[in-house]
Amino acid sequence: MRRFSILAVLLACAACATKVAEPQIVPQPARLELAQGTLNFKGISVCCDTELDSRSQAAVQEFVGRLTLVSGKHSKLAAGASCPAGLSFVRDASVTPEGYRISITPAAAEVRASDFNGVLYAIQTLKQMLPPSVFGVERDRCADWRVPCCEIEDAPRFAYRGFHLDCCRHFFSLDEVRKIIDVMAAFKYNRFHWHLTEDQGWRIQIDKYPRLTEVGAWRNGTMVGGDWESNDGIRYGGFYTKDEIRDIIAYADARGIIIIPEVDLPGHMQAALASYPELGCAGSQPQPYEVWTRWGVSSQVLCVGKEQTMRFLEDVLGEVADLFPSEYIHIGGDECPRDEWKTDPDCQAKIRQLRLKDKDGVSSESRLQNYVTARMQKYLATKGKKIIGWDEILEGELAEGATVMSWRGTEGGIKAAGMGYDAIMTPTTYCYLDYVQDNDLVKEPFSITHQWSPDKQWTENPLTLEKVYGFEPLDGIPAEAQDHILGVQCNMWTEYIAEPDYLEYMYFPRALAIAEVQWCQPERKDYERFQASLAGRQLPILEKLGVNYRPL
Repeated sequence: MRRFSILAVLLACAACATKVAEPQIVPQPARLELAQGTLNFKGISVCCDTELDSRSQAAVQEFVGRLTLVSGKHSKLAAGASCPAGLSFVRDASVTPEGYRISITPAAAEVRASDFNGVLYAIQTLKQMLPPSVFGVERDRCADWRVPCCEIEDAPRFAYRGFHLDCCRHFFSLDEVRKIIDVMAAFKYNRFHWHLTEDQGWRIQIDKYPRLTEVGAWRNGTMVGGDWESNDGIRYGGFYTKDEIRDIIAYADARGIIIIPEVDLPGHMQAALASYPELGCAGSQPQPYEVWTRWGVSSQVLCVGKEQTMRFLEDVLGEVADLFPSEYIHIGGDECPRDEWKTDPDCQAKIRQLRLKDKDGVSSESRLQNYVTARMQKYLATKGKKIIGWDEILEGELAEGATVMSWRGTEGGIKAAGMGYDAIMTPTTYCYLDYVQDNDLVKEPFSITHQWSPDKQWTENPLTLEKVYGFEPLDGIPAEAQDHILGVQCNMWTEYIAEPDYLEYMYFPRALAIAEVQWCQPERKDYERFQASLAGRQLPILEKLGVNYRPL
């Protein structure tokens, strides 16, 4: 009887082993057709086409090394376009940029891609089909390394798939930035928007202006919770040296991610004013300037009527442009108070010189900001760079070639696209991941939503996982203008987020929902499938990556 029971169990296990489930992959591939059978990746031989570029070959080598380490059985890597009984990586110029094709049979597997990012994304898809332990560094002797036979053809919906981090309100270590980049790579993000300057702290070394980090990187305390009149009295700050930034740029580049730096101007500049007070407006109060210890937006802004200030901006942006290889530099442009310009003699003289007038509901001071944006755009063009700005840069007149980041809802992106400007959609209503995740505020850590909620108990507009997933970036965009929507970005502002664990809790898993918004065609999205995939596969992957996520 005992033997019969054991045999029954073994037969049941064998039956389960032959049943192949559809792979749980985020973001969901454009086409995935399941076939019969599996292929064992444990100890699989790998061939890498020598026509692939050196970065792609290095990525394949890293994957093979990780597979060998975690599975416990050596996978041999050889040069060549074909492995009849193994895994082949082949360069195929016919594949869409950033796209890839995977074919897996019981005998062999083949990956085809035309570029580095396509190879990377194919590897990330294969890793999501393998045990989650492949994302770690410890041997997993008990895992099943068989992958279901299938055909996958995949490419992203949007070219720009952004992930934003504010390191100014609170400063995050290089290790934390690397961890964020690792998770971005796992889920096929390709742009890291690094917010590096603010009223509350300047985080990037600028050789020509050393006081920006000597003074501007440090504040004398931070407000406590939502009490605007409080200060914890603890000196706070930090900055990244140029060598550290170069290291992060290289780290991101090896993972297919381009870093877009932001120097926010001409507002959000009190840390710069504390470092170089001569850049401020006459009569500005209080004096002397201090790096701001409160949240919100300082009313003190750069005096853009002075040529000295404009040279300062060009000098700073010049060093930033020389440091970062990205095509774009983000110049901010948001939430710029203009009251000081109304009474400042230099700014008013510049308005007269430029013959700026109040017109069509746009003030001459708003047009003065247009002058700053256009001048920085023209200067950066001499460095081979384009600009991105928050949607306020649309107020007044905007020079051709600027890209608008729509944050105050989707209206800015709709307007920009209709006017022929490129736009990136990152509305607060779907993409601001510092907003609370549940309408019961008592359940959630203190956030900017608590700051706005009168009773700090309840909110009618939580940014839940399901709501984030439901974002459709092209809603309201005329068909003829849709090509101007470059992509989508999730944003993280860190007023109330001081620790890495809390940062990760607010990002994940909502950032994985954004990954599907960025990558998948609307007909491939399915919230129930996505939820099941998170529970079964992606959350264990986050655990292996050492990420603290909010439970479903």
